[in-house]
Amino acid sequence: MNAKQAIKLAIDAGDFVGLGYLEDLTDKELLQRPCPGCNHINWQVGHLIAAEHGMVSSVAPGAMPPLPAGFAEKYAKETATSDDPNAFVSKAELMRVHKEQRAGTLAALDKIPDDKLDAPSGMDFAPTVASIFSLQGSHWLMHAGQWAVVRRQLGRKPLF
Repeated sequence: MNAKQAIKLAIDAGDFVGLGYLEDLTDKELLQRPCPGCNHINWQVGHLIAAEHGMVSSVAPGAMPPLPAGFAEKYAKETATSDDPNAFVSKAELMRVHKEQRAGTLAALDKIPDDKLDAPSGMDFAPTVASIFSLQGSHWLMHAGQWAVVRRQLGRKPLF
């Protein structure tokens, strides 16, 4: 196994857990917060998608498909406190955009020369190109812990 294959495994693990938690949740349920002051799932997923687009674009300019018009603005830090379902996109749209962005991420990873994986990313939280790509799986896992709480609040059994 090479570095790119290992990074892809980490990305796939994030998808497996994250998408598993989201699979049976409704649009209404995606607006539930795990506790007061936490972000609801819809916002978190939109944030993950917009962040992935931005991070991968920063290390692989031009590689990512464009986000839908206004998408990043809907999921900016300033919108995190909104509970208005009309302020966000539907679950179906979130999943569609995630699929597009993830395909762009994996294509960009495939095209990055191996000797560029250790190049600086310019970001303190993920200092190399490889860490930017690897973060796309672990970022989903960081948020998925909150989704497990919401699932239990909704009466769902544990998945993992």
